[in-house]
Amino acid sequence: MTDARRTPANDRVVAARLKQSYPDLASVDGTTMTVIAPVVDLLRRPDGPRDRQLLLGADVTVYEDRNGWAYVQSAADDYVGYVSRDALAERDAPATHMVCTAATHAYRDANMKSPDLCGLSFGARVRVLGQTDRFAETDQGFIPAHHLRPLDAYSADPVTVAELFLGTPYLWGGNSRSGIDCSGLVQAAMLASGIDCPGDSDQQEQELGEPLPLGNTSVPADLRRGDILFWKGHVAMMRDSETMIHANAYHMAVALEPITGAVSRIMEQGDGPITGHRRLPLTTG
Repeated sequence: MTDARRTPANDRVVAARLKQSYPDLASVDGTTMTVIAPVVDLLRRPDGPRDRQLLLGADVTVYEDRNGWAYVQSAADDYVGYVSRDALAERDAPATHMVCTAATHAYRDANMKSPDLCGLSFGARVRVLGQTDRFAETDQGFIPAHHLRPLDAYSADPVTVAELFLGTPYLWGGNSRSGIDCSGLVQAAMLASGIDCPGDSDQQEQELGEPLPLGNTSVPADLRRGDILFWKGHVAMMRDSETMIHANAYHMAVALEPITGAVSRIMEQGDGPITGHRRLPLTTG
């Protein structure tokens, strides 16, 4: 069955490659553009609910520009939706680096006492134009150079990336240090580690790593750092064999939690048992 979240077709237009499946819609090739806001909501429909978020420098394909809204597909995970047209611009040159700390600021000058121009989340992408002292010059301003890394310098450990978000407020559909949800946390950790990852937890349960048997106990017996656990509508990552890290509505934040207590609590609140246990090839004990 086609997943509407990753199918670029609305009531009027469809990506040209899908024309045969949608003969009644106008076929368009789409135009590559880039997010120029620090973070922007990706909406299910214009002025509708937030499904996900896109960060500065994210590339999208725009299939429709109508009444101030752009209908787009994200290059990172193929998610489709609507963003404010004002948050996009034509890409004149590709990004070279990404923010690798939980958050940072871009300053007017290469000086921490100069006015800050914007705040940026982990994962935001920028183009480095040069370096002055300890600051990298970018299109957004001057950013501390050690807060950036080349786009292809992937993290070796998704858990370490997830830990950067500890204390981040929970936000449904969030993908930034200002607010993130369970699947957004896992996706940020995976993409920063060079691992393809969809945006929602049900997609992640089908596509991340390899499935492992659950057994007949409430908590899987063989848990390792980096393992991914799923519930209906929720996902968490194991920090070690006894502790998981997840963005959750109970703490309303990204938190560490003992796995045994979390399983009992989630069951008691009516969200059911663990539905999936998956392991990435790189995971070590």
